[in-house]
Amino acid sequence: MSLKIALFASGSGSNAENIVRYFANNQHFIFPLIVSNKSDAFVHQRAKNLEIPSVTFAKQQFESGSEIVALLHAYKVDAIVLAGFLLKIPEAILHAFPSKIVNIHPALLPKYGGKGMYGDRVHQAVKAAGENESGITIHYVNEQYDAGNIIFQAKCAVNEGDTVDDIAAKVHDLEYKYFPEVIQTIWG
Repeated sequence: MSLKIALFASGSGSNAENIVRYFANNQHFIFPLIVSNKSDAFVHQRAKNLEIPSVTFAKQQFESGSEIVALLHAYKVDAIVLAGFLLKIPEAILHAFPSKIVNIHPALLPKYGGKGMYGDRVHQAVKAAGENESGITIHYVNEQYDAGNIIFQAKCAVNEGDTVDDIAAKVHDLEYKYFPEVIQTIWG
């Protein structure tokens, strides 16, 4: 039996592409749809290259959630992976997919999470605080930003001379390595 996973992304979609490619020869995991909140996000080009349909919903459509839930049901989606998706998931989607939505955050939650904490903002905060480590957190999604139950964390060193870009590169390496593995572990 296969598991159909919708990927949600707001930006370039490198994590989404990495996940799809990781499971390319695994018939259990199917990615029928990529959803974005930005029509100009590069994830749409990646979706086209991967031959996966992609759609854009405006923020207001996300907030109601009903159109998205209907689309996800039409594609027979079983679970959702947020791969660099920046909008808060509305209750309608949370209720339609209980314990079936996971997110990746580019820091060791509960530190450096919450509304507005994404991308380089997180790495800048880690550097400004003088942290000696950062990493990733993969967690279930609930009604609050970055507050769902933690599934997995991986750490990387933050050295004194590291720039924000250096920290970002280390964190991206962890994302690419572990996100697909964790998806396979929880839903395999």
